[in-house]
Amino acid sequence: MTNPQAAEMLRQIFIRAVDSARPGPVIPPALPAKPAGRCVVIGAGKASAAMAAAVDAAWPDVDLSGVVVTRYGHAVPAGRIRILEAAHPVADAMSETAALQIVEALRGLTADDLVLALISGGGSALMALPLPGLTLGDKQAIARALLHSGASISEMNLVRRHLSAVKGGRLAAMAHPARVVSLIISDVPGDNPADVASGPTVADGSQPADALRVLERYGIAVPEAVRQVLNAGDRAGSESHSPTLRDNSAALSEVKLVATPAMALNAAADAARRLGLTPLILGDAIEGESREAAIVMAGIAKSVKQYGQPLSGPAVLLSGGETTVTVANGRAGKGGRNTEFLLSLACALKGENGVWAVAGDTDGIDGTEDAAGAIISPDTLARGRSRGLNASDYLDAHDSYSYFHATGDLLITGPTLTNVNDIRAILIA
Repeated sequence: MTNPQAAEMLRQIFIRAVDSARPGPVIPPALPAKPAGRCVVIGAGKASAAMAAAVDAAWPDVDLSGVVVTRYGHAVPAGRIRILEAAHPVADAMSETAALQIVEALRGLTADDLVLALISGGGSALMALPLPGLTLGDKQAIARALLHSGASISEMNLVRRHLSAVKGGRLAAMAHPARVVSLIISDVPGDNPADVASGPTVADGSQPADALRVLERYGIAVPEAVRQVLNAGDRAGSESHSPTLRDNSAALSEVKLVATPAMALNAAADAARRLGLTPLILGDAIEGESREAAIVMAGIAKSVKQYGQPLSGPAVLLSGGETTVTVANGRAGKGGRNTEFLLSLACALKGENGVWAVAGDTDGIDGTEDAAGAIISPDTLARGRSRGLNASDYLDAHDSYSYFHATGDLLITGPTLTNVNDIRAILIA
């Protein structure tokens, strides 16, 4: 198998996983019964605009309105539903504006009305309304520190939930007495709805003290205003009183997962079979440090190549989830968790013949750069050396994007308008 042949197979597998989670096909079958009254659509996330467009197209005869917010560059027209854009992964002023407009859209609802909440990954940053006593700057500082701390996505969203006036089920509480149906495209390990976009329509059992413990666990400096809010718990004000949802509105709230990492991995496995490869799904919730996870995966790939265990080639090892990158010195080059994973994998494989890999974020953006991820081959390190690049140095500097940009191995898809987290595929001939 040549490098171009292997790379094309990996691209097809990755794109099939992405296509399986696109809002156009998955939203219409998940829609509930049409309401007797109005339908108000709200939403936040990288896929929310495309989800809204699917709703608008599917229900032309419903009294429909609403507002959703997506990442800059991810907007598409959605007919009667207003589309806003804001920043990711750290909120900006538009994130706060979007949250306020979504709250306003929920005013004056009746029991005959339906609220469709379209939630996908990225919504935590895109819809940011601080609790009373906090500023957007407080939330931005905490978010930046968490992103570089090595905290898992569930830990980050736990903190965000307890600093927000719209997360942790609070939006669903504001919609009372209307019925709320949440259609969720999951990007989190384990598919806990409370973790997707920090659960704006899903209450959970965590406490503010849990959020404080996360911050302390990772050595994050806690501003006094944040500490006071977390210590005060839900006494900050009526709009932040999340038990309202649990006590009064739970029976009127329904959650549907319409696309998940596991579904995407199954689609990737089907694509692999059509290409004559034997797939092995290692899990949809892989977490931990990107570079360490890559070393483990390299060991499994070598076992397949050398011993035919745990399966024989030609095969592909599939995994999903969200690894992390800890920046110990606070300084990092360009790149995200997928390119860091791949550079570490290449270093661990040391040019192993007959092993190729792709890793990418299904939203099309790995970190903050313009690539979804990259593809590596047995000659990745050799090609780097021919350009004067030392892969280990780039890995230590968290500058994986720059390395793959120089070698021409970046995977560029553009915004995919969906998000079921990362897809990794290791092909062994």
